[in-house]
Amino acid sequence: MKKSFLFVSCDEAQHICDKAQYGEASTSERFKLMLRLLYCHVTKTYSKKNTKLSETIETSKVQCLKAEERNKLQSEFEKELSKQK
Repeated sequence: MKKSFLFVSCDEAQHICDKAQYGEASTSERFKLMLRLLYCHVTKTYSKKNTKLSETIETSKVQCLKAEERNKLQSEFEKELSKQK
């Protein structure tokens, strides 16, 4: 099957979409993605969901454990696990 210069597969378009969200896509890749978005419902849905996920993660106020808290929790978990055995 001959590979087209302008048209990409759905999988390739999804990969380009991921790269574009992080600013890693080239101009030609972004153009190919926009062309694909014009006619492919699957790619358009993927792009919308990907954008929404990225926006949600950026606006979330997730608080992570500090390193010492994580280590303490891990040691307590391993201690309780050893009791089970």
